[in-house]
Amino acid sequence: MTLPVRALIADDEEAPRAQLRAALQRTWPELDLVAVAENGADAWDAFLEHEPAVCWLDIRMPGLSGIEVAQRIDGRAQVVFVTAHGDHALAAFDAGAVDYVLKPVDDERLAQAVARVRARLARPPAADTALQALLAQMAAQVRKPAPPAVIQAAVGKEVRLIRVDSVVYFEADARYTRVVHAGGEALIRTPLKELLTQLDGERFWQVHRSVIVNHAHIAAAVRVDEGSMHLTLHGRPEKLPVSRHFQGRFKGQ
Repeated sequence: MTLPVRALIADDEEAPRAQLRAALQRTWPELDLVAVAENGADAWDAFLEHEPAVCWLDIRMPGLSGIEVAQRIDGRAQVVFVTAHGDHALAAFDAGAVDYVLKPVDDERLAQAVARVRARLARPPAADTALQALLAQMAAQVRKPAPPAVIQAAVGKEVRLIRVDSVVYFEADARYTRVVHAGGEALIRTPLKELLTQLDGERFWQVHRSVIVNHAHIAAAVRVDEGSMHLTLHGRPEKLPVSRHFQGRFKGQ
């Protein structure tokens, strides 16, 4: 028995989300829609949780754009962009042979995209360097706020200012995020997935759905057994887990 294909939809507007969902039910009724996200951060978090084979991503979303989410997916799923008529990205997508559908979604055009996706699903997903270069070029054109220099954390009656460059790692902790830094640790209410959209990705690496680490503090990546890896840190006893999605960052030479 063939398992159903798992899919994710991400769009920050309710009406287009509902329309795409209904159109997919008509065009690809056996598709298993495992997650519907309202922004890019939730879409990336849902991808890590559910590991869908197909992601239908709006291009322009708060936090992380659909382009940035696609960069993170990096060939581990089929991506189809959903965008409005007249979007400047369309010319680049046409040139790069990237799948997209226009809003409002037309069943005939969606069926074409579905046919191409189903054909590609017959072979294993693979990283596409040309596509990644295109996405990087487009992502660079989107202005983002500068990363924060300070994080405010309530500790008792105090509000402490923690310099971001002193942070060793962030870890999801129930409804909070644990901030471990040179002077100790604190809890903040900002979810880890929201922090991910604000931090400097060159300095802070996500290594697990629940962990973001300042790479300057990484001593080594240790492969424990097949599929299992953890990080050791300079001068600290913790061992931070590295999930399968992020192990490719530590390939060695």
